[in-house]
Amino acid sequence: MEEKLKIKLSIADRVYPLTIDPRQEEGLRKAAKNIDNLAKKFEQNYAVRDKQDVLAMCALQFASKIEQSGINESESIKEAKERLRALEGSVHAHLGTE
Repeated sequence: MEEKLKIKLSIADRVYPLTIDPRQEEGLRKAAKNIDNLAKKFEQNYAVRDKQDVLAMCALQFASKIEQSGINESESIKEAKERLRALEGSVHAHLGTE
């Protein structure tokens, strides 16, 4: 049976107890810290009514980064495929094969 670890993470002034795989701890702690820092930034820079609004803004920020990363990756893959096709065409033209 795998060993589980009990931790507590603080996000937006609330504590969340979790039981996790020890390998997840570092990532979860960093994620909680990033959310908490971003929430504080939103609270300082915008007129926010409650924590739910702040957390929704954080969720949107992080989700948009993930989506944009996927879009950028798709565009990079498309560009790489086009370059490979051009290179393949050049090789075939040089060798005189089709």
